[in-house]
Amino acid sequence: MTRARRRSARTASPTASPTASRTASRSRALAAALLAAALAATGCAATPGSAAETARRTAAAAVSDARDTDDLPDALTGQSLDWAACAEPEPAQGDDQMSPSPLPDGAEWECATMTAPLDYADPEGETLGISLIRARTRARGDDRVGSLIFNFGGPGGSGVVTLPAFGQDYADLHKRFDLVSFDPRGVGESEGVSCLDSAGLDAYFAADPVPDDAGERRQFNERLKEFADGCEEAAGDLLPHLTTTATARDLDLMRHVLGDDKLYYFGISYGTELGGVYAHLFPRRVGRAVFDAVVDPSGTTRDGATGQTEGFQLALGNYLDHCTEGEDCPLGEDRDEAEDRLARLLDRLAERPLRTQDPDGRRLTQSLAWGGVAQALYSEDFWPYLSQGLDDALDREHPDGTVLLALGDSMNGRNPDGTYSTLQSSLTAISCADSSERYSVRDVREVLGEFEDTSEIFGPPMAWGLLTCAHWPVDGRRKHPDVAAEGAGPILLVGTTGDPATPYEGTRNMKEALGDGVGVELTYEGEGHGAYNSGNECVRSAVDGYLLRGDVPDDGTTCG
Repeated sequence: MTRARRRSARTASPTASPTASRTASRSRALAAALLAAALAATGCAATPGSAAETARRTAAAAVSDARDTDDLPDALTGQSLDWAACAEPEPAQGDDQMSPSPLPDGAEWECATMTAPLDYADPEGETLGISLIRARTRARGDDRVGSLIFNFGGPGGSGVVTLPAFGQDYADLHKRFDLVSFDPRGVGESEGVSCLDSAGLDAYFAADPVPDDAGERRQFNERLKEFADGCEEAAGDLLPHLTTTATARDLDLMRHVLGDDKLYYFGISYGTELGGVYAHLFPRRVGRAVFDAVVDPSGTTRDGATGQTEGFQLALGNYLDHCTEGEDCPLGEDRDEAEDRLARLLDRLAERPLRTQDPDGRRLTQSLAWGGVAQALYSEDFWPYLSQGLDDALDREHPDGTVLLALGDSMNGRNPDGTYSTLQSSLTAISCADSSERYSVRDVREVLGEFEDTSEIFGPPMAWGLLTCAHWPVDGRRKHPDVAAEGAGPILLVGTTGDPATPYEGTRNMKEALGDGVGVELTYEGEGHGAYNSGNECVRSAVDGYLLRGDVPDDGTTCG
């Protein structure tokens, strides 16, 4: 029996009251612009340092029998997708619920739902729908390579929303490929998991991320349990099947249903882990594959959290260098004093949340501000928003937290109307289904000092984030994913030296884990999470040449 598809209810957003101050008016305008652009980071971002993000990186799904698609029932392998014009996205998918615009060449987007087994160990049993989107290429015959399937990361990002939002960036690839993406199982319109209602998520994300005493630690644990209980109540029978291995099996079924002998794939952030698991399961079916912003598959959850703490501290330092070397840096001209001033602002927000122009009356808490700062470090394009947000928050006459709140909202998957996408709920569900590691308060307290030494700003919330899966109702599968893929290749691995969320060292570790002769390393010496859309022509030319013509760059190529 096909599972009923859940949809999040739309809620009306109260009319915003007019602002009185110049700062507030400017802040709301900037926040609106920010929310229009926020998907660039949200689609492949996850709350840095949360156990969901770090566990996800070091996790593996159940390596159950990786059956060939020939062993699936004909009803699945022989299905014909009913492609039609795409409807407006649902709130569970995020964005602003606008129908996708055509590509520059006029190609329209079309959507369909693929049926997949809920449990690949029982392929004749219950099924679920996987939401897909595509834009068909005009190329025919030998000019058409196939379908290029994108996963933008998270895990928890909606590919159905993200791909058309940035379709113009892939216009050259569309000359020879159908561009395809999907909402992975447990995400968006593919049985998306939503653990709390909008009011509950507002409170959850605003709460203190760093408990300081026994009472606060108890409250912190209670919030995590409430979140986990909400997930179990909403999707208990689904949770065991939200593993990366199951999604990799979905990818292979998708490849087959779309008519390709090989998988042509573009994975970003978590999408690189998904691609690695696919390559492990089906090495001979890997066609041309690109992994951008490469996840390190080799470490423990704690290793992942440590790496991200170092990565975000590096990115913060790069932002502060840029800010203090310019004019009108809101944190001052001295580099060290600038970081201290940011830390003091965050400390004040723990006691005195800052007013905003949010129509629902929310204030900027320490947790939301911390998330906003982290969100802005995913891309240099967001640095001006961070500077503006800090300038507003530190204004002596009219301090305002609107822009930092908007940044935090984009991190958390909050829509402009006050609803939430499934981004963070799905991220936690997938991560905790993958990872077998479960941490305790004692574990965190033992390593807290090390995290604080690494980063005064990011270390404490990263460390406490290790507890996210502590109360999860489903046992995880492994400590880290198996991506060994002898016989696959070449897979192009693109690493960015200033990437905060997937530190550069992970690229080399992924290469080693894939095995000899599989990974080809391309380094981008720059900032941000992901290189292809950074604007660097060297990176774009290398990736396009590989995907479009099969021209493999020299291993170790560097783009500055």
